[in-house]
Order: sequence, then C-alpha cells, then structure tokens
Amino acid sequence: METKHLYFNTSIGVKKPESIRNKEQACPFCERDKLIDLIAVDGPIILLKNKYPVLENAYQTVLIETDNCHADLSTYSKDHLHRLIRFGLRHWLDMEETGRYRSVIFFKNHGPLSGGSIAHPHMQIVGLHDIDYKEKVFHEMFQGIIIMEAEGVRFTLSTKPRVGFYEFNVEMQDSGYQEKFSEYMQMAVNYILNHFPFKATSYNVFFHHIDDKIYAKIVSRFVTTPLYIGYGIPQVPNNLEWMADEVRRIYS
Repeated sequence: METKHLYFNTSIGVKKPESIRNKEQACPFCERDKLIDLIAVDGPIILLKNKYPVLENAYQTVLIETDNCHADLSTYSKDHLHRLIRFGLRHWLDMEETGRYRSVIFFKNHGPLSGGSIAHPHMQIVGLHDIDYKEKVFHEMFQGIIIMEAEGVRFTLSTKPRVGFYEFNVEMQDSGYQEKFSEYMQMAVNYILNHFPFKATSYNVFFHHIDDKIYAKIVSRFVTTPLYIGYGIPQVPNNLEWMADEVRRIYS
C-alpha cells in the first residue's frame, strides 16, 4: 500500500547528539579520525552513511561540507563552494540513477530553527524507498521575480512560495554544472544571515531535480506560521519587489 508518510524511529532519534543548541556537546564531525562508513572523500569534504538513520525504509547519508566547524555556506571561498556543490550534486544524481529508490532528496539545515541537530556544516542525501517527493512539487513553487540571470542560471524570489513569505530559487539545466548556480545560492544565504529585514539565524536549502532542471530553494526559517501548520495556506508578503531590489543592490 502506498504511503505518504515517513516513519521516524524514536529509539534512534533520542541517541542523536545535539550541538546546535547545546554548545557543550562535542562535535562528532570534528573527530574525523573516528568517522566510519565513509562513501567518498574529496579533501575536507566527506560523504558517509548516517550513523543515526532515524528514517525508516530509507538510505541516509551525510555530506560533511568542511573541516571547519564554524564555517558556513555564506562564507566559503569560491573554490571550496564550487568543489562542494559539484561533489554534492554528483553523488545525489548518481544515487538517483541507481534506480534503487522512488526518489532521492538532498537538503541542508542551518541554525536552531532549521530542524537540524548538528551545528557543523553538513547536508544530507537520502534515498526514499516508498515516497516520491516529486509528487508534491509544482513548477509554480519556483516561479518569481527575477533577481539575476546569467550563464543559463536564474535567481528568483518566489511569488508563489511553497510554505510562505520569503523563498529564493536558483535553477539551471541538469546537462552540466554552472558556477553561477552555487554563487547565487551563496548570495541568498548571505542575504538571509546578514541583510534580512528581520534577524535570521536559520535557513534550509532544498534541491529538486524536475524535468531536466536542477533547482535549489533557499528558505529563511522562523517559527512557522499557524495558517500553514493548521490549514496549509501559504502567505505572500507585499514587499517582494523591494527585497529583490535590495538583493540586486547589495550583490551587484
């Protein structure tokens, strides 16, 4: 029977270390000599099996982005940024191409409101055996005000956000990596953390592979609006044009 829900194993979940809020917690990703079940390594970038696979009927991996526990996507050098995103996209798409999963999700949590537990910069690539995430993805989620566009890559601010308020999108064809893809992502994250009209400490990046295109949706995270939690109604703010102009002004 088809399921629409992922099942979370709480007996594993309670064992996970938590270093986003608990600053006394030792970082497991900094103890690199103790990491096990490595899948691929590219210098400071490591892909490994998730030690705490809380999602049932799924294959969970963790992508450690750097050996610097205090770095972030917004601060990476261009060389490291491109090295990291190329690495992540390649392993995500390779996992898709195995045909072992109904779909494969690739995402990043950052900050206390992002849903993550480890502060050290990392992403996750998860193969889902029962769920096709693309069934709940619609093209209008990625439509919006064009902020910048170059080299076949488009950077937009959603006019029909998935959850509501401010969602940035970056898109490119899946036929080859374009550096502007990662650079626009970095702009969005930098803007959220440093220039947002409200103090923001958290964000998510969600990657999507739809109809020969790769999208990154970058979402600032605050307490989720009750209208979305209770009724699934996204809200659209009335200052999107202003924000798009602000991003252009700052990063042009």
